Amino acid sequence: MKNYRQIVKDHWGYVAFRPMQEEIIKSILEGKDTLGLMPTGGGKSLTFQVPSLAMGGICLVITPLIALMRDQVENLKKKQIKALAVHSGLTREEIDIALNNCIYGDYKFLYLSPERLATEIFRTRVQEMKVNFITVDEAHCISHWGYDFRPSYLKIAELRTLLPDVPVLALTATATPVVVDDIQDKLLFKKKNVYKSSFVRENLIYAVKTSENKDADVIELAKKMNGSGIIYVRSRKKCADLSALLAKQGLSVSFYHAGMPYEQRSDRQMGWTIGKIRIMVATNAFGMGIDKPDVRFVIHADLPDSPESYFQEAGRAGRDSKRAFAILLFSPDDPITAEQRYRANFPDLETIKNVYSALGNFLRVPVGSGKGVVYDFSISDFITAFKLDLHIAFSSLKILEREGYIEVTEEINSPSRLKFILSRDDLYKFQIANASFDAFIKLILRSYTGVFNEYTAIDETSLARKASVDIDIVMQYLTKLNALGIIKYVKQKRTPMVIFLEERLDEKSLYISRENYRLRKEKYWERAEAMLHYASSIDACRSQLLLKYFGEFLVKPCGYCDVCRNRKEKELLQEEFNMIMDEVKGILAMEPVKPDDIFKRIAFNRDKVIEVIRWLLDNNMVAYTEDQRLILVKKG
Repeated sequence: MKNYRQIVKDHWGYVAFRPMQEEIIKSILEGKDTLGLMPTGGGKSLTFQVPSLAMGGICLVITPLIALMRDQVENLKKKQIKALAVHSGLTREEIDIALNNCIYGDYKFLYLSPERLATEIFRTRVQEMKVNFITVDEAHCISHWGYDFRPSYLKIAELRTLLPDVPVLALTATATPVVVDDIQDKLLFKKKNVYKSSFVRENLIYAVKTSENKDADVIELAKKMNGSGIIYVRSRKKCADLSALLAKQGLSVSFYHAGMPYEQRSDRQMGWTIGKIRIMVATNAFGMGIDKPDVRFVIHADLPDSPESYFQEAGRAGRDSKRAFAILLFSPDDPITAEQRYRANFPDLETIKNVYSALGNFLRVPVGSGKGVVYDFSISDFITAFKLDLHIAFSSLKILEREGYIEVTEEINSPSRLKFILSRDDLYKFQIANASFDAFIKLILRSYTGVFNEYTAIDETSLARKASVDIDIVMQYLTKLNALGIIKYVKQKRTPMVIFLEERLDEKSLYISRENYRLRKEKYWERAEAMLHYASSIDACRSQLLLKYFGEFLVKPCGYCDVCRNRKEKELLQEEFNMIMDEVKGILAMEPVKPDDIFKRIAFNRDKVIEVIRWLLDNNMVAYTEDQRLILVKKG
């Protein structure tokens, strides 16, 4: 086994680890099932990439994010580390070749979408691979209690029966204590084993601003804030509108959402990353792959669905450990909007069945067929054709996805790929016999490696520039070589896709569990209520509220959030707060006492004592008895 510290230094140039990275690496190297909880930006990928390089064999990495797969595979290749990805955007032949390379080649990483685990081709081939361990990214998706449960994740447990002696590393950025236990149960951990980085972000200042006019407040905040920032909104239209308002104020701003063409999204993200654009107004589609350490502020103009979402999105600020701000705007209408969104997110079962039937008709999938087939899909064309409401159609598709009937991807950028079918010797003979193709084939061989072993991503524009010809000429050469059986050429595709995971059913046979549906609704609303409580609370430290939700208890208030600042403005100094709290707890340690009796016994201002008692109640450190006396709550 290689020295993992040397691997980190050689490939990444690091001489020290971030919190919990080394502990997780050691645990998986010892062959233990391991769950790592690391906040967004905490360096999760290193915890599986390093031990796999230290061990023999290949690491399976299961993740639902196709764009993340491709980014990580490309980054590993740049470090001369062999990696592959298998997902819905590939042809069957590409998947076949990729899996063979994992068996017979010296590849170190195979990235997979969870839906691929159930396919017969994968289940057969994986048993021939020398798998060192299995990494499950976004591991909260396996839990019914998690905020993004996906049935396809339950297939991972079946993978463990095929690879009984292979340990599992599960990774997630956010999980409540219930979800932490459920992840380990669902993944069949031999023994509970959790490594958790603290969720405390001392440099990140949380604040909630009550707002009657959010647009005006966003403009005011954006003008005040220094440095780079993100403003999150809920709708694509709001992205464009708010960006235009900020631009009129002379601010450097752009916007980003999933409905934009890939090139435009990529250009804008790069412009923001390098500082050409200061502020990005975005939906939650702007998040994956963001690795910008100097984000100074994240503003949420609309209320997120859950504390998990908020914590991840707000956590994109201040990754350089310098002071940054996470500001949530909260209006009196937000609770009503949250309830409306809740209802829209859960259409009635009959509506969901109608959307499923319409989808099958739209894609022309006969009843009883379609399993495993990938279909290009435009949701705008779909809702236009069947006169459907966008939100209801989208929510119905997501429920069908979570029931395991379909998989829906956002638009993904699948670059053109090619692979030479002929051996090097036969290709040489072809070049001698066909001089008109010789220069172009040599150009490909000079430009790309691995083209005889695997499908390799190519850029027709780059080839045209190198050859000093029009791109149409390059396309003609590639098409002719494909027709002659010299190469297999797969043209670029940029489109959302739908995959039928089961044969299409008739509407009467489609079963959606009422129990699962009810449970999901309940859990969604619990998270929405937790988010509303965070936004509307005026007494509890923001950091303490967030951390408590994730099962972590901050002993002292942060001292910097809007609540803590308001407390200071009322001249309740930290020393006073602690003194009052100690006296209150000392009194209650003796016997239950009514609040009026506490006021008589403590020589501090009554309002200050009330504020401390209210804080103790909010943080479950004291509670009321039936006769309205206060008692201490015993922890543990």
